Amino acid sequence: MILQLGAQRVKIDSGELVSYQVDDHEYIHQKGSPGWRNSDTEMFPIIGPTAEAGFQVQTPRDVAIQDQHGLLRELEYDLVSQSDTEAVYRKSYVKRTPISNSKYPEKSNKKLLYWTYDFEFEKKFEITESGLEISFTISGEKDTPFMLGYHPAFNLVTKNPVVIAEEHTISLSEVMAVGSKAFKVIGYDEVILKDKHEVRIQTEGFGNFMLWTEVPNMICIEPITFYPYQVSQKNLHDGFEYLKDTSKTFKVFISVDD
Repeated sequence: MILQLGAQRVKIDSGELVSYQVDDHEYIHQKGSPGWRNSDTEMFPIIGPTAEAGFQVQTPRDVAIQDQHGLLRELEYDLVSQSDTEAVYRKSYVKRTPISNSKYPEKSNKKLLYWTYDFEFEKKFEITESGLEISFTISGEKDTPFMLGYHPAFNLVTKNPVVIAEEHTISLSEVMAVGSKAFKVIGYDEVILKDKHEVRIQTEGFGNFMLWTEVPNMICIEPITFYPYQVSQKNLHDGFEYLKDTSKTFKVFISVDD
């Protein structure tokens, strides 16, 4: 699917943002390039690894079986609506439904995953005159526990790109040095990626970021509600927030300056 407005062009494949171009410059990491096999995904209902906890996550209702970053990525999006500048996708889950784990058996000994709550997850793309807005609406019963992370990968074309969070400047080498745990940027709603062009990532509802890459040609700039490596895997539940009503919306806004 293609969305377009002026010099902006967005390509979406089954709910995944695979291209964002402005004036023909590509800002999203391309599949097949070194670094990562995806271009974006979501981390829900948990963020972080679970192997050391036997893939078990404690919820108020019971123990759930979750692999790294949750089971949402194992579900397929349904297209709800589309226009020239907007597209809405949705995933739905019924509590305790077993879901096949794509990491099994190579990277996990759990063939099936499940969560202990129903949920509906909506992802909306909208191009405006100012940039690209991606929103996530989580729906479920009141007090449903969850963490949420958005995991987009950005294309890099210069030798010394940096990420700026207010007074902090973070180099690519610093991010790579942290490794799989990802570089934490806690307490910020906005960061700027300075590469050939300047990319501003503004958020609502997340409050934190983490940065990850293993190669110099891309970087993942990930808005998160909780940085999972500050607790043990057995205590991941310490990072839950809970639906206060029946739904909550989070937003990411990507804009570009020359």
